[in-house]
Amino acid sequence: MPMKVQIHKLFDYLLETTAQTPEAIVGFSLSTSPQLGDFLGDLDPNLSLDWNQRSFRGLPALRDHILTQAGLTGICSADDVLVTAGAAEANYLVLRQLLQPGDRLVTDTPGWPQAAVLGRAQQADVVAVPRDEADDWRLPLDRLRDAVTPGTKLVFLTNPNNPTGRMMDASALVEAVDIARAAGAWLLVDEVYAGLEWEGPRAPSVAGLYERGITTGSVSKALGLQGLRTGWLICRDPSLVMDALILRENSSEIMNIMGEVIAEIALRPTRLASALATARAEGQAGLARMDAFVRATPGLTWIRPQAGLIGLAHLPDGLDGEVFARALLAPPYRTFLLPGAAYDLPHHIRLGVGGGADTQLQLGLDRLAACLKDMT
Repeated sequence: MPMKVQIHKLFDYLLETTAQTPEAIVGFSLSTSPQLGDFLGDLDPNLSLDWNQRSFRGLPALRDHILTQAGLTGICSADDVLVTAGAAEANYLVLRQLLQPGDRLVTDTPGWPQAAVLGRAQQADVVAVPRDEADDWRLPLDRLRDAVTPGTKLVFLTNPNNPTGRMMDASALVEAVDIARAAGAWLLVDEVYAGLEWEGPRAPSVAGLYERGITTGSVSKALGLQGLRTGWLICRDPSLVMDALILRENSSEIMNIMGEVIAEIALRPTRLASALATARAEGQAGLARMDAFVRATPGLTWIRPQAGLIGLAHLPDGLDGEVFARALLAPPYRTFLLPGAAYDLPHHIRLGVGGGADTQLQLGLDRLAACLKDMT
């Protein structure tokens, strides 16, 4: 029988520390958030706040934009897209509907912990494929091939990887598809950081490469629109999309109409291109600053992310990441970051450069350096 969903360390730490009032944040994971006023000129004041009354799958124009930004126009149809409450709900709908007790779920680590949490709740056999820091956090395709045995139900990956920022290029993704296909497994690739690639082009979306490929994504990270809770899943298998739609009917039921409408505006091609250009410029500048900081800080090392706004840094030998994070959050430093224990890496911390000026990144880095000096 399915079990109660257990809290993961990442969310547990966030819940415990949310009431704190840090003066700086080093680890923000999304681009600077726009304001509502940025969209008012494109909003119809007579818009009904009832559901869109055109499709339970999401606004047709929004679904078209989702296909366009994913490079799937002409490969997938609008009916292959389901709009969801963020990528998290998209992943949840797939994991909940596909996995039965005893099914084999393969996922990478470090990676987005949602798959393992929900897989265990479904009493699936959760198999982790470890990425090695010594190998620049690359996904080890040989280990993936060994783990994805015949009959594996689902392979869950993030690309770009969350939280290391490592990318699978097109050839690696095709090999992952071949591995999944040989085992008859579904392959879900969460693309929440797509659009923020620093080394090489965006990888193709798996929904266009494989009949059992599932692409999930959202407007949260690259566009800073996390508060809209608007994401999606894309899959060419109509039964998978319908199963997800049925489950969503019994959870969130229908979408947030304001979230859909604003996301549709944000994903209009011209507007999207401009927003991504701004986000990329800010992200590149922030990562250059962070990389220089890490190189100049004794005992601190990291593999600079190839994509996205976050990465994992290794602390000086013997220093526990959670002990350090709690000390940094307390006076006199009052700076927030996420400990590596959230990803089962107790001697790491998560560094990030998102959030814009409000995060007071330079202040946070100065205090991080001071705290490290005091603790080592």
